[in-house]
Amino acid sequence: MSTEKKVSTDGILLMLCNSVSEVLTSATGSGISYSPMVQKINKTCLKPDIGCFVLFDGGFSGLVVANFSAAAALEIYQTYLLNMGIPRTELATQHTSDEVGNVMGELMNQIVGDFTCRVGQELLTSISQNQPKMLAINKEVMISVNTNLDRPQARRVTFKTAQNNIFYLEFAVDKTEFIQLHEFEKQDDINPDKIIDEAEAKRKKSIAPPVSEAEALDNDLLEKLGF
Repeated sequence: MSTEKKVSTDGILLMLCNSVSEVLTSATGSGISYSPMVQKINKTCLKPDIGCFVLFDGGFSGLVVANFSAAAALEIYQTYLLNMGIPRTELATQHTSDEVGNVMGELMNQIVGDFTCRVGQELLTSISQNQPKMLAINKEVMISVNTNLDRPQARRVTFKTAQNNIFYLEFAVDKTEFIQLHEFEKQDDINPDKIIDEAEAKRKKSIAPPVSEAEALDNDLLEKLGF
């Protein structure tokens, strides 16, 4: 009896969906779910109100497009920052705010990082990607993969937030299939909380006030004196 196991396009898409759901659930502290029904589509598009695209290359090539309604983007942005202890009075209230775009782009980058880890763990291959950047748009923009995709397959998945706001993930990749020839030990399980914590530590470090050379010397002296 053959022991071959296969992972096709939809298996890779499932990894991506789990990354989106688990990272956003961990970041916001509220449930993010996706439909068990996936839609086959012929083209990928950026759509209003705010979205981004990510190009992948390496073990396989492809494109991910995330499209958020204004309500979904604001809910995710606000619950993420509220979950971090930021007062509601300090939060943006318009999806076109630069802060909303920056935070949503940061979350998308964490999702991509989680997905990359899953690909390495489950398929034992490596992919690289560009830096996601959110764009607030008011009309549809066609996005195509300018790579050597012989037989591209495209899918769309519907996601729902805790407040029942909808957003969509579109995925285009060359028709591919990974075949497991023999058993192997998977790497350690992925921990979305660790990815969130690392990203948050980096975020806090980037906005921390610079320490002058004199202050650094004083701090070193106080440490040596036991203070």
